[in-house]
Amino acid sequence: MEKINRFVSFLDPANVKIVTAMRKYGLRNLQLIADKTNIPRPTVHARVSKLEKEGLLRTWIHPNYTKLGLVRGMAMLTTKPGRELLAPEALRVPGYWLRLIRCMGECNGYYSTHAIPLEKRWDFEQYLEKIVASGIASEYRLLWLGEARSPLPDFRYYDPKKKSWTFDWPEWLEALTAKPGQTQRKNSSAPGTFDKKDLIILKELVKDGRTKLTHLAGLLDMTVPAVKYRFDNLARSGFIQEYVIDMLPFPPEISDLYEMVLDFKSNEGLCHGEKILSSLPMVMTLSRVEGTNSIAVRVYLPRTQMNNLLTMLSALSRTGVLTGFTYVLLDPMTIRAQTFSYEYYEDNTGWQYDNLEYFDKLRKVSSAFDKEEDIQVTFQSAPVLGFQ
Repeated sequence: MEKINRFVSFLDPANVKIVTAMRKYGLRNLQLIADKTNIPRPTVHARVSKLEKEGLLRTWIHPNYTKLGLVRGMAMLTTKPGRELLAPEALRVPGYWLRLIRCMGECNGYYSTHAIPLEKRWDFEQYLEKIVASGIASEYRLLWLGEARSPLPDFRYYDPKKKSWTFDWPEWLEALTAKPGQTQRKNSSAPGTFDKKDLIILKELVKDGRTKLTHLAGLLDMTVPAVKYRFDNLARSGFIQEYVIDMLPFPPEISDLYEMVLDFKSNEGLCHGEKILSSLPMVMTLSRVEGTNSIAVRVYLPRTQMNNLLTMLSALSRTGVLTGFTYVLLDPMTIRAQTFSYEYYEDNTGWQYDNLEYFDKLRKVSSAFDKEEDIQVTFQSAPVLGFQ
């Protein structure tokens, strides 16, 4: 109960004003945040520092993967009984993974995201086929995703006096079933011009959106003005897709994490649905599924509200807004994460990807696992607060 009370106090009006302004005006200029919120700069700095220290506020970027010559893939691997420990090791072999999370539900195994070189998508599908053929998994599902969006929770639904959220399911259902307007998809961006030093800057921003220029200058052995020039050029050229503020709206002790794929009947319905979904307080990340009218939605929700969410999705399916939906429960205690694999890029040759090498490593991993007589069993106890 003490943890929950501390978490709820984090959502006081001043903190909400600060993080909302950070999302709108940027993460780095706290003086600008102070000016826009009419909160003294020392107070802004102290609050942000405290929230970061307590793990209640994290910031980073979504890079524009298309501009980097990469495409995000979401894989759901159904493991065979007894082979669960081997699955994440197999998914890590190519090196281009972003997230690995144990999942339960329509897929019992592992959920993972990857950033694969654009021209190697088919190679990665072949690699997943090889995992199945090796006996580690019985099946897989792979979806290629567009660029991600991570909206800030809509605090219109939060009452600071009552310290509680309003879940207005009837209002949200009505909004989602409303007739969509004529909305078109935005055209995808083309690969841009960059080098290894640009990738190092971007991967550091993926780790911490407020990383200091002096830190970057030390990593790159460059002057601060030179690093700032590169940083400004990356932002101006669209390599920074979005600044992300990772702020959990609900206490982890009473909430669950899901990945859902919602299949809309039409492109107009998809565009309208994406707009409405991005305003809901439980939606953390949205990514369109390439070549379809579907969208992948990361949902973080108090478990007492899950039945209401399923009731709403079922109603949307009956009325024809959705043609279907699927979901898995993600275990946040099992999250493994890394930045995109900048180390596999060379200025002269581009992204390095070799399936023959990965097939050989997969055989060795599987063989070593089979020969292990006494596999150590590890139990986890500490909760994880960052769910992006």
